[in-house]
Amino acid sequence: MKKILLLTLAVFLISIVSAQAQFDDLLNHVKEKAKEKAEEGIDKTIDNATNGKKKNDNSNSNNSNNNAAANNNSNNAGTNNTADNNNGKPTIISYKNYDFVPGDTIIFESNLADEEVGEIPSQFNLLHGQMDVQEEDGQNVIHVPKGPGATFTPRMTTKDYMPDQFTVEFDVKNETFGLCHVMVDFGHRVYYSGGEDITPGMTFGTDDVTWTLGGADYPDALKQTLNKPMTWHHIAIAINKTVGKVYVDQFRVANVNNLTGSPKNVTLDINGYENSYIKNLRIAAGGINIYKKITTLTKIVTHGILFDVDKATIKPQSMGTINEIYNVLKRDPSLKFEIDGHTDNTGNAAHNLTLSQERADAVKAELVSLGIDTSRLTTKGFGDTKPIDSNDTPEGKANNRRVEFVKM
Repeated sequence: MKKILLLTLAVFLISIVSAQAQFDDLLNHVKEKAKEKAEEGIDKTIDNATNGKKKNDNSNSNNSNNNAAANNNSNNAGTNNTADNNNGKPTIISYKNYDFVPGDTIIFESNLADEEVGEIPSQFNLLHGQMDVQEEDGQNVIHVPKGPGATFTPRMTTKDYMPDQFTVEFDVKNETFGLCHVMVDFGHRVYYSGGEDITPGMTFGTDDVTWTLGGADYPDALKQTLNKPMTWHHIAIAINKTVGKVYVDQFRVANVNNLTGSPKNVTLDINGYENSYIKNLRIAAGGINIYKKITTLTKIVTHGILFDVDKATIKPQSMGTINEIYNVLKRDPSLKFEIDGHTDNTGNAAHNLTLSQERADAVKAELVSLGIDTSRLTTKGFGDTKPIDSNDTPEGKANNRRVEFVKM
């Protein structure tokens, strides 16, 4: 049989949810509340103890720049560290073992801030169903209403724009049973396997060879948060030719090495069992082997260290890149870095200069808290003075927002 080189990665989750299953899940949700309340005090005690250790580690630094970074980390990223896990909020501590590193060139970045509420977002082609822009949690997001669902794809200049190596990230939540009914297609019709439990599946090529990770294999912490409605979850997908990985929040839930075919595009298919919300869709080409690059180049340009808008608060999913930098520093004790912060040109130039310095300081403080000696790290903020891409597109702005590690 002549093989057609196609690749589909179908992520998640429940193919058909019966009314009885929904009732059972709601009943289980009520029963778990009592258990969660009992465990809440224990979880907070552990978080406070861990956070206290990080503060003590940061206080050992006598470098004036690091003191500023530690103060900034306490005011910004530190707040993130102590977020309440029982409310499903991610923290830097919960992402401490994260190893996802996004691609090094951003080819699509969703930007909904200037979109009109109630209209189809202009960056996307709606292929089927209904979608619009709605305000949720103080920001514009993509809304897929209950009913027909929606199939949509980024509006790109070419139809087949995907390289052999790439990453895809987005945040998603649903109103009823947490994270479910979301699929991602990289070239043709989506095939997925369903089940009574939360089940992500992978299908590759036209022969429908399916690899499935059953819900029973999920970590308990992930299963608990997936059952909570209206809770944001971060999805990260990494493809490198035959290798595919999928992450839900800080957990890697799929890992295979038998992919075939060539990816063509990215299409999201959202089933209409309940209202769903999507934001922060980013597609990046390539991938970063940080250790290999630092042995051949004088600096590493990273786009995986993310911050809250107009703040120096490090987002938890940044820990994949930060952990890689930490591992490189631990592997070579002679290595020293200047950490350079860069912004796009949005806003006042003087403010951007200050913000970029604070962000560089925050990254240094996080590495010091992990055990890197402060004398091996310096920081410098450049604001928007050294763009590497145009500031005329969301993708260009995203490429300019970066953290660089320059060998000293």
